[in-house]
Amino acid sequence: MIQKQFTEFVYEAGCDEAGRGCLAGPVFAAAVIIPKGVCIERLNDSKKLSHKQRELLRFEIEKRTIWAVAQCSPTEIDQLNILWASIAAMHKALDCLSVVPEFVSVDGNRFKPWREIAFATHVKGDARFMHVAAASILAKTHRDEYMLTAHKDFPCYGWDRNKGYPTAEHRRGIAEHGICKEHRRSFSLLPAQRTFEF
Repeated sequence: MIQKQFTEFVYEAGCDEAGRGCLAGPVFAAAVIIPKGVCIERLNDSKKLSHKQRELLRFEIEKRTIWAVAQCSPTEIDQLNILWASIAAMHKALDCLSVVPEFVSVDGNRFKPWREIAFATHVKGDARFMHVAAASILAKTHRDEYMLTAHKDFPCYGWDRNKGYPTAEHRRGIAEHGICKEHRRSFSLLPAQRTFEF
């Protein structure tokens, strides 16, 4: 059964990211504090929810919690590598919270200390804790929204459907049209990567 949070602190933030495995677009991260007395039903790992369920929960999370969403660009990803860019995006999200958390719970098994605040990492944390699940939903929905907008500028990659993930359609678009500013140059975009771009 999913728990509200890991500790008894009043202000414990849950963090998660979305887009680590994509070939294009930023990596997004969210930080969520669920206030005392607030319970949001049906919270779960964003990957286990339908698009409609995620959007409904996003509305409820944004209305009833203390939250922030941030991103690291493809350029930052190429400079830092995807792991550290994901953590940097989480730090940015934590920086934007209106309340400084007393503790941070992070999905996964790697994190870098933030402001000397105590933290814990949790493998599959988005399926174990409500605030991490809420963060996974916000990161995912905000990133999907970004990629739908980017699709309008670069429709040849099918981002309205694949959201930047390495599908056959996306790779075919790269093979036929080259890469654009949204692509992560440090990733293996194609077996024999083409270097021209929009």
